[in-house]
Formats: sequence, structure tokens, C-alpha cells
Amino acid sequence: MNKLSLTLGVSALTLGLALTGCSAGTPSPTSDNNSSSAPGTSASPTDANTGDVMFVTMMIPHHQQAIEMSDIVLGKEGLDPRVADLAQQIQEAQGPEIERMLGWLEDWGVEYDPDSMDGMDHGGMDGMMSDDDMTALEESDGPEASKLFLEQMIAHHEGAVNMARVALDDAQNPEVLALAQQVIDDQTAEVTVMRDLLGDL
Repeated sequence: MNKLSLTLGVSALTLGLALTGCSAGTPSPTSDNNSSSAPGTSASPTDANTGDVMFVTMMIPHHQQAIEMSDIVLGKEGLDPRVADLAQQIQEAQGPEIERMLGWLEDWGVEYDPDSMDGMDHGGMDGMMSDDDMTALEESDGPEASKLFLEQMIAHHEGAVNMARVALDDAQNPEVLALAQQVIDDQTAEVTVMRDLLGDL
């Protein structure tokens, strides 16, 4: 399998989403984007097309920011315990998913450089918080942080769900498709919980 290379830069990329601040080079996946396997066959776990690569390389920093947001609020005094439980749940779910996705990229021969994301304003990526959003969360006290975290994470989750829905249309790798569906199921359910919590605060 030819080694794929992918560089995240500052140019805009559109893949059914309005994404600002993230771009990809042209990888050489094992099959063309939007193509299906030959009749009577299915994509193997090691097969990846452009849709697979794009979903994974965008979802990794998306998950990383969710963990960062959770870290911030878990350090607050006076945080609503239900919000603390949710933040812990997000960390425990998304940390292992990041490791899985990094493993897939390695298997596919895709170079992923997290340093290429440094200094970039992700406010344009679907559901990602801007630098100002993150600063507001950091500077808020416990009770205020409880509400702000829920508001921000609802938008963050909704963005991830949108990205996952695109992946269901564009990706082909069975493991990627399974993760995309899991993101939709889990994060849609968490949005419902967060909306209920927000109404109680």
C-alpha cells in the first residue's frame, strides 16, 4: 500500500461541512472516494478511502478539544456534580476513540502531525470552540462553568454528529463506519441529557 500523506494547514476544506482552518493534501487511498467494493466483496478493515481519512483526521482534534474542555471544568470548585459526571464520561469515552483512530491512520500509512494544528483557530470546524470560547470556559467559576460547559458541549457534540453523518455517506472502512454510527448514537443521547441538565441549572 502506498504511503499516504496528509497535512493539516490553514486553507479551507469542504466535505459536506463548512470547515475553516483545516485542510488535507491529496491522499492516495486504497479506493476512490464514494466508491464501493467490488460486487460480492466488502471493504476490509485496512481499506480506507478519502472519506475515511478525512473523518478520522478531523475527529481526532475534535475529540481532543472535548477532552480539554472536560479537563477545564473538572478543575473547577463548585461545579455541578452532574456536569462533573458527564465531563468524566466524555473523557473516558473519547480518549480510547482517539487512540483507535490514531492506530487506523498508522495502519493506513497516513502521516498525522498534531503540531500542524497549533495556533489555528478552530472556530470554523463544525462544533469546535474558538480560542475565545475556551478562554471564557477557563475564566468562569464553578456555577457559571457548569452552564457554559453544557452550552458549548451541546454545540460541540452536534458538530461531531454532523461530521459522522457525512462519514456514513463518504467513508467505506467498516470500522470507521461503525465509529461514525457510534458517535451519532452516543453523542445524540448525551445532547439530550445536557439539554435536560441545562434546564435544571
